[in-house]
Amino acid sequence: MPRKQRTIRREKEVRGVGLHEGVEAVLRVRPAAPDSGVTFVRTDIASRPRIPVQASNLTERSRRTALVGAEDAEVHTVEHFLSCCTALGIDNLDVELSGPECPGMDGSARAFCDLLEAAEPVEQEADRASVSLQAPVVVDAGGGASLVAFPSEQGLTISYTLDYGNAFPGTQHFSLRVNPDDFRNEVAGARTFCLKSEADYLRSRGLGKGATHENTLVISEDGVVDNELRWPDEFARHKTLDLLGDLFLLGADLNAHIAAYRSGHAANLSLVEALRAPARKPARKRTAKPSAASASPEGTSSEGTSAEASTDGQAGTALNHAQIRRILPHRYPFLLVDRVIELEGFQRAVGIKNVSVNEPFFEGHYPDQPIMPGVLILEAMAQLAGLLLLRKLELTGKVPVLLSIDRVKFRRAVVPGDQIRLEAFTLRLSGGRGRVRCRSTVDGKLVSEARLNFALTQAPS
Repeated sequence: MPRKQRTIRREKEVRGVGLHEGVEAVLRVRPAAPDSGVTFVRTDIASRPRIPVQASNLTERSRRTALVGAEDAEVHTVEHFLSCCTALGIDNLDVELSGPECPGMDGSARAFCDLLEAAEPVEQEADRASVSLQAPVVVDAGGGASLVAFPSEQGLTISYTLDYGNAFPGTQHFSLRVNPDDFRNEVAGARTFCLKSEADYLRSRGLGKGATHENTLVISEDGVVDNELRWPDEFARHKTLDLLGDLFLLGADLNAHIAAYRSGHAANLSLVEALRAPARKPARKRTAKPSAASASPEGTSSEGTSAEASTDGQAGTALNHAQIRRILPHRYPFLLVDRVIELEGFQRAVGIKNVSVNEPFFEGHYPDQPIMPGVLILEAMAQLAGLLLLRKLELTGKVPVLLSIDRVKFRRAVVPGDQIRLEAFTLRLSGGRGRVRCRSTVDGKLVSEARLNFALTQAPS
């Protein structure tokens, strides 16, 4: 039986300094309607932009989970707070935050656990969605880190292995059958940690401004610096806490036993994507199939297709090459999307570009060692974004014209024989303008990412 969704009965707040930004902020929780999810609201910005907690709003930030929403407003280090939402089963909240980062408190989730319990969780009428597995889902994150989610009908269990080899703290194992009581007593109080060498490096990069020896366990060769452990395996417990926070981005309760080995935020979020990709928008209970291949910290290589109802009344579906040609004005050799394998209304699209050795650009672009030009990868992402924007019915007859590109990053080369998986997420679509976040991967590894801004203009007759 699915459980009921939950919110809180009353408003509560805490105040503290962010671990990385070092900025003091007030975090205030407020009740929210069923199916609204958890949304951060930046009260320090005049327009109070909203940042929904969903995987499409993830943005890359070192050593923490960060989200971006309306007006490009961001919120950082959300994982400790979200771990409490996962473990306590709280699904719908407005979280007002007067700064860019959640308060670090004592480096654990204990204060947030106390906050939410004091706010009195209460059931709502709607059922909570859940995900069950048909087969194991595997994420190979490189560097020896990995996660495997095994099928289970007994809720969520996490078994985490931390392995520093012969160095302190050595190897630690911790296992948790996730429920409110055990989370509160065994995990919520586990504090964040880093190596002393990492602490010095983070400081040099302008991070860790709010970290102290009281709220961050600093590990030297001889042990913890100027602090004492709450449990001998506190490090593995905190990694379990982080994983629980990242799993909230799945948007549903997970029935699985997760075995995690040396994983961090990037690998955790790759697991979320692997679980989400084949199981989008369920009636209520969802079943995730195993990913097509292992995934890296930057993404996954699962390529499941979907055919669910979309938000604008159209059926989410795939598009073949002929259908793409009917929508986009591009033609060979400049039509760079071969097929679309997933469409969710005008919110999300996944496309494929097969890179052949016969591509005309290979004749002149490093012909002795062919490499696909980065600008053409950007063009492929822009074409997928155009297909996504044109899903909105009232935009029929218009074409998206690229205005600007920002936050562009290239991670690796694309060569003949590669298959590029393109993804586009609508961030904004109003007033004749569109803003889309795009990323591309090959074999689950990030190739490039960017944000694209469009004007939506009338197509020439």
